[in-house]
Amino acid sequence: MFHDAAMGPTDETVPSGLRTRARAATSNATGRYETCSRTNFDDGWEMAEDERLLRTEVTFERPRSAISYNRSPDLPFDRSINPYRGCEHGCIYCFARPTHAYLNLSAGLDFETRLIARPGIAAVLEQELRAKSYAPRTIALGTNTDPYQPIEAAHLLMRQILEVLSVHNHPTAIVTKGAMIERDIDILAPMAAKGLLRVGISLTTLDDTLARRLEPRAAAPRRRLAVIRRLADAGIPVRVMMSPIIPGLTDHEIDPLLGAAAKAGATAANWAMLRLPLEVAPLFREWLGLHYPDRAAKVMGRIRDTHGGKDYDPEWGRRMRGQGIWSDTIRAQFDLAMRRHGLDLHHPPMRLDLFRPPPRAGDQLSLF
Repeated sequence: MFHDAAMGPTDETVPSGLRTRARAATSNATGRYETCSRTNFDDGWEMAEDERLLRTEVTFERPRSAISYNRSPDLPFDRSINPYRGCEHGCIYCFARPTHAYLNLSAGLDFETRLIARPGIAAVLEQELRAKSYAPRTIALGTNTDPYQPIEAAHLLMRQILEVLSVHNHPTAIVTKGAMIERDIDILAPMAAKGLLRVGISLTTLDDTLARRLEPRAAAPRRRLAVIRRLADAGIPVRVMMSPIIPGLTDHEIDPLLGAAAKAGATAANWAMLRLPLEVAPLFREWLGLHYPDRAAKVMGRIRDTHGGKDYDPEWGRRMRGQGIWSDTIRAQFDLAMRRHGLDLHHPPMRLDLFRPPPRAGDQLSLF
């Protein structure tokens, strides 16, 4: 028996009177590092509970560092910045959900509603870029949680970070599904003109209903296509990122989606297979059974076929694209669609030679 979305979350750790409007997760299981779990129970008092709406809560963290480094051999960058922890976009498939366990929070509804902002991160970044030992390479933003999620409108952390990167002439790559990136075109366009910027717009589906269920608080598909057009018109190179592709649910959209993105002004494309690490797997299965019960078995079967019979294979080189017949088929379809729509362009590498910390009051002037 599948749960009715109007009734609220299925997990017993969520109060029965709590409404979860525009949220993707339907449960809030205790984090995997917790020694105790919470369960709601009937206390026998037949009293009506007040219904209330689950709202987003934002707390603050003083950042000790801004740049995070990685050594993942299947990632095209070795450093990134995350101004926020958790993401209000609430994408059910988000591979970053398990990171909330490190905060003693749930990968379910907590990840979408209990967010951490990191004010002061731009000042910390400036200190790190000014270090004599610092060697520039492309900094990626939006690789874990989206820097243009709704709370950015109030906290402006992404804009502050971009201001620092811009004055240092630092190469920057941004991935987002948020329309708020248009706000920063005044910073982004000059960076792009210098060869210091690339933007990836994540677009998983053109289906408005599916998008609302998958990514309930992200910009609608047509709005993201409009963002691609605005950025392209400003001279900013845009890559459309069909990430993730969900076999049996969104793979049939490869050609029309790439065609729409190319028409909007995208010049390159990329894709990744659905990844279901740790807590993401049960959350996605629950979501699939709720919204697409007639296709749940088929979709999960194909996902497992791409990951060696498991919900997820974390092995380097396989986790992003999977393997097997469905992975090969998707790869072939995507490559063909890229060529058909002229999205197989290889952008030149971003410039590193322009990086230079700007002078500060009291700095000794250079002779040259």
